[in-house]
Amino acid sequence: MELIDLKAEIRKSSGKIAARALRKSNSLPAVVYGGKNEPLSLSLNTYEFSEIIRKNGSSGIFINLRVNGDVKPLRTVILKEVQMDTFKINYLHADFHEIDMDDKVSIMVPVETAGESPGVKGGGLLQVIRRELELWCRPADVPESIVVDVSSLNVGDSVHVEDITVSDEIEIPHEVNFTVITVIPPTTSKSDTDEEIEDDIEGGIEDRAGGA
Repeated sequence: MELIDLKAEIRKSSGKIAARALRKSNSLPAVVYGGKNEPLSLSLNTYEFSEIIRKNGSSGIFINLRVNGDVKPLRTVILKEVQMDTFKINYLHADFHEIDMDDKVSIMVPVETAGESPGVKGGGLLQVIRRELELWCRPADVPESIVVDVSSLNVGDSVHVEDITVSDEIEIPHEVNFTVITVIPPTTSKSDTDEEIEDDIEGGIEDRAGGA
């Protein structure tokens, strides 16, 4: 697990007008909550924040938040939510949750596949039903991804959450044994479908002619 450095300033004003003013000055309103401290309103450099998202995505990022002028100048946080405008172009707000590195956290981790499925070689289609899985573990134990071997999957086979093996330090919380990955049969081609329709039509005409 990588800790990413991000600088922040304490935000003394709040409200929509103050937030708009921050964004116009290329700053991003943010808040950090959790831990043993009161929620703290912050402003970030929008460019620095967007570069972090561009390189690391927005899911499950652990950050060393360096807050200028704070009584606690270094906070270890996890990015919990990013709000964007209607067109998904501009960042509007960021929420961080302060964490203790010794405590377990809930985090979403991407699912990746490894190997070649014989079912796919035979024309089937590999479907990743869950592209992310929730993990419950300490920050230091968070993997970059959950890798699932699909080299034994034939058409009709599936991998369920209880089939996935993780280390003893990690838990995948779930109430039902849901499907994570499956291999479905090849889709019917357009030409095959057309032929079936034509056969049905011709069969119907013959039935009507025979009954006339």
